[in-house]
Amino acid sequence: MQNYPVRAAERGNLNPVALERILRTHFGSATVDGETVSATYGAIEALRAHAQGRELAVELRMNPKVPDEIARETIARYNRFLEEATGFSAKERAKRLRKSATAGD
Repeated sequence: MQNYPVRAAERGNLNPVALERILRTHFGSATVDGETVSATYGAIEALRAHAQGRELAVELRMNPKVPDEIARETIARYNRFLEEATGFSAKERAKRLRKSATAGD
């Protein structure tokens, strides 16, 4: 499970209704089970997302045996989903992850 920080202006996206809308936009379908929203698409066998405090918690299971083209499209959609849900681009998320990893040393 990976936790992603969410910009203050985007914290409304942490509720299940908003997460379902965002997942449907990027992956075509989504299901809500309590506070958790799930989706599948391309190389994503299972994606489960929910709010964990002020962060977005995402559990992701990928299929490594899909063709490269499907894998690239899936990763692009996943990054767009995270950007819309958290308000941070892939570059900003990577920078924050590196910063938090070095702070823990």
